[in-house]
Amino acid sequence: MATKMSPVPTHKKYDNLEELLLDKDLAALGDSYVNFVYSLAMSQKHKRPMGAKVDNQTLAEAVAKSGLRKFLPHRVDRKTRGNAAEALLVFAWLGDLVELDDCTNVLSGENDTAEAFARLLQDVLRKMGMGK
Repeated sequence: MATKMSPVPTHKKYDNLEELLLDKDLAALGDSYVNFVYSLAMSQKHKRPMGAKVDNQTLAEAVAKSGLRKFLPHRVDRKTRGNAAEALLVFAWLGDLVELDDCTNVLSGENDTAEAFARLLQDVLRKMGMGK
């Protein structure tokens, strides 16, 4: 991809999707964002405040289900796949490709957490012109 990707003017520009997905700093922010969004969704679903965490196994499964895996190097572990999902989701939120309410609605409406995150990842890829 020739276009530089950047969600906000003060944010780092990425030469390609793989570089974005492997950005550890972006993934660290994404970890907080994903857990926050998931906590909100579970709070809505169960009608009480909840703090929840999403494990790398769930996110790695979502990466596989969403088609995001093909944008990563061949040999990456589960943690790297989970980090890639976190990086992409926070990138999309920072760039106004997804809204917090949309994320919480998808996550609270789906019983399979990996499937819900896969749907969010597919939506982001589609909005970036890289998915179905």
